[in-house]
Amino acid sequence: MRKKIVYIISKLEKSLEYEWLATYLDSTKYELVFILLNDHKTEFEKFLEINQNTFLRINYSGKKQFFKALNATRKALKKIDPDIINCNLLDANVIGLTAGKLAGIKRRIYTRHHSDFNFKYSPKGIYYDKWSNYLATEIVAISENVKEILTEKEGVNPRKVTVIPYGFSFDEYDSVTEDRVTKIKDKYGIGLSSPIIGVVSRYVKWKGIPFIIRGFAELLTDYPNAKLVLANAGHGDDEENIRKLLQDLCPDNFVEIDFENDIAALFKAFDVFVHVPVDRYVEAFGRIYIEALASKTPSIFTISGIANDFVIDGENARVVKYEDGDSIYQAMTTILTTKSEEMVINAYNDVKTKFSINKHIELLEEFYDRE
Repeated sequence: MRKKIVYIISKLEKSLEYEWLATYLDSTKYELVFILLNDHKTEFEKFLEINQNTFLRINYSGKKQFFKALNATRKALKKIDPDIINCNLLDANVIGLTAGKLAGIKRRIYTRHHSDFNFKYSPKGIYYDKWSNYLATEIVAISENVKEILTEKEGVNPRKVTVIPYGFSFDEYDSVTEDRVTKIKDKYGIGLSSPIIGVVSRYVKWKGIPFIIRGFAELLTDYPNAKLVLANAGHGDDEENIRKLLQDLCPDNFVEIDFENDIAALFKAFDVFVHVPVDRYVEAFGRIYIEALASKTPSIFTISGIANDFVIDGENARVVKYEDGDSIYQAMTTILTTKSEEMVINAYNDVKTKFSINKHIELLEEFYDRE
């Protein structure tokens, strides 16, 4: 008999992660149902509809609908009678786990997608985390980093926590053609620049972008034709500070990209990629680590999130100090003046081995098969 699993997800517009789940989870072993807490038809809902996946949407846009959504979710769970619920994202965790408890669901799981963010930036969120930790019978942590926060900072029993990293389909990175890369370079006027230093990040303080800019400013002494590409630019609490720093650069030496749909080709356009969060915990996972290395782009990192679990200086990336522009400059120089082919291949093999979608589904099914 198939196990019935209900995924409860809140305020999600589109996600390859859940599309892959709906596609690859073994349908001969599991009956998968989605409850979507949202106030409109999302791209993910359209995907489920097209692929004939079972789902229902419960109208929810925020706290004003909390109790109505809670009651509707409880009723839905009583009707579906699942063996397992797995809640994802803040509102779904609070509503779904509470409804699951009220409906008498024995296995109540939530996937923890953040680390210590609430301790630093949103103290009210700590209460929601504690409530979720209390109601959940099991918790999926997306990295050892997140497990450490749960067990050591929030007092969750380690036996309650299972680490299952995100999985990726690497086809979109392997299939990038030279023509697509050329189009990206032409689109943003970076084809004649060398080297191209890439960043993909919103302008938030914990991403460490000011230190990249300072390191890049030093690099211009050696490479006056270098170009700093800032993708996903703007939209953050450090935007004003970053724009002031950019004013010290020649406009010809940097470009800001609000959004680029062909992100895989953009990664391939970079000579060096830089991602430097300001401490080891601030990233819960950090998909960007995997995406950059899957693109075979020589990368400079600080260790945060999933990088704690596998990134090794000189073996698969260059690791730099936190909040240190000079360290970033030195790493850029090292990559640009030495051969990086072996490091790049090591990195590519590491991410394909550890973070494939097949590996993720395998770990997830082992987890769901527990009695």
